Amino acid sequence: MNVTSSEFKISAVGPAQYPQDGLPEIALAGRSNVGKSSLINRMLRRKNLARTSSVPGKTQHMNYYLVNQSFFFVDFPGYGFAKVSKQQREVWGQMIERYMLERETLKLVLMVVDLRHPPSKDDIMMYEWLTHYDRPICVVTTKADKVPKTRWPKHAKIIKQDLGMRPGDPFVMFSSENDMGKEELWTIVESYLGELKTLDERAAEAETNAEAEGPAAEEETAE
Repeated sequence: MNVTSSEFKISAVGPAQYPQDGLPEIALAGRSNVGKSSLINRMLRRKNLARTSSVPGKTQHMNYYLVNQSFFFVDFPGYGFAKVSKQQREVWGQMIERYMLERETLKLVLMVVDLRHPPSKDDIMMYEWLTHYDRPICVVTTKADKVPKTRWPKHAKIIKQDLGMRPGDPFVMFSSENDMGKEELWTIVESYLGELKTLDERAAEAETNAEAEGPAAEEETAE
């Protein structure tokens, strides 16, 4: 994909803050400090659009990033961070669950895991939950540059087996330090986005439809 524009749009804490423009959304879920923000920055060729931090648990809202005025990356709060209160984790869990089940514009979930380590219990629970509700998933393993190339197959096999990955779910090894996995991931994302229309194109289309419906409504009234 040729990224011509990208911007942070909003930090949402519930449906009232979600964009209502109907643009498709690609969600990112993963443990705290797994590299979701760095992944977004690499995909969009921006250094600091999505803020990265050495402090796990910093992302506490659903952060929306508008790409090419035609779709969103949605970064979820990281899960599995012990220093976040149990009550806060429950709030995040309820928010994410409701979004996953009810958000009609959600097209794909990028489940982000660290290639260096076996999936955590939280990773496994998240994958099982997503598959139970038949959400579209792509597993993205970050920090591949920190694993020797000869060990990539072994680490990938462990992750796939521990998650119990479905045969049809895409799997991408990724590095935010270089372009490894970037084009492959874009190809997958684009296949789920389908035909894209910008906000301006959607507005123009809505205006055209409204003008076309006007005379028809007047004729029905006259009859």
